[in-house]
Amino acid sequence: MRRAWTMPLLLVLCGAVAASAQAARGDAGSAAVLLVVFVLLAGVNSPLVFPKSIGAVEARRRSAADGRPVVFWRPGCTYCLRLRIRLGRHARQAHWVNIWRDPAGAAAVRAANDGNETVPTVVVAGRPHTNPDPAWVRDRLTSSG
Repeated sequence: MRRAWTMPLLLVLCGAVAASAQAARGDAGSAAVLLVVFVLLAGVNSPLVFPKSIGAVEARRRSAADGRPVVFWRPGCTYCLRLRIRLGRHARQAHWVNIWRDPAGAAAVRAANDGNETVPTVVVAGRPHTNPDPAWVRDRLTSSG
């Protein structure tokens, strides 16, 4: 749990320090803008941007029942964020597994990627795809849903 929030908390802390330095110089406007930018960066790197994660075992069970893809991801991954944003409203149709919260999910990703925790790894019909094109994933979501 702590690992998922490390980067967002560091971003907020750095933003607060940088904004304080700007405010100490008498530039309150720049300080406010700087703080807002860092808070937004923290937000998009937090687990809050992604749909609620479930465990890998449950995700596989649900995927077998409804045919929807399973997306293995981790907070702070720019490729995961790109996938999430490009999926738009369709993102909630997939089953999302945060590999930092689920050891079985991390093991599944390592098994699919020669021992590396490369994300996003999307499993469609039992077959893993590492960092697939978001349009391809969206097509799988709309055809299964």
